Amino acid sequence: MLKAKVLLVGPRESGKSVLANFVSETIEGIGSYSPTQGVRILEYEKPNLNGNSKGAGCRFELWDCSGDQKFETCWPALMKDSHGVIIIFNPELPSHLKEIEMWYSCFVQQQPLLDSQCLLVAHHKPGSAGDTENLSLAYPLNKLKLIHSNLEEDPEDVRMEFMKYFRSIINLINESREREEMSIIS
Repeated sequence: MLKAKVLLVGPRESGKSVLANFVSETIEGIGSYSPTQGVRILEYEKPNLNGNSKGAGCRFELWDCSGDQKFETCWPALMKDSHGVIIIFNPELPSHLKEIEMWYSCFVQQQPLLDSQCLLVAHHKPGSAGDTENLSLAYPLNKLKLIHSNLEEDPEDVRMEFMKYFRSIINLINESREREEMSIIS
């Protein structure tokens, strides 16, 4: 079974833990807000992610990283051996739009990861207006795949987008593994 490490990063109170719980089908901590201290690792197994019965499936480690920059000294350890980064932010907070550039720089560009290994999630909290049309992002964020999540209105669409992203990560891991095997053979 393949194993993939995906980091969930972004500003404080953006919804990282809520989305990590949702995607991994974990019910712990639902309800009141409790800031993540350092990191919380959720294991999530997805058999037949590619939709065929031959696939061995994948075990995902979802690293729900604190949005508090006081944990910045831990970031290099969190990033080690990660296969993907999901940057989550609240699009209704102007400070989050500025802050996600820093998260991209630290967690994607410094590793270095490909833009295809990164997913940007504009997480709309329950009861928010949820304007999905007028979100303009600066370069290089405007090159990234952006999804809007609203777990009240369209939870299955959100789940489907995450599954597409996870499939792309699995494909990249498989391609990398095949290249490595070919280089050993030749």
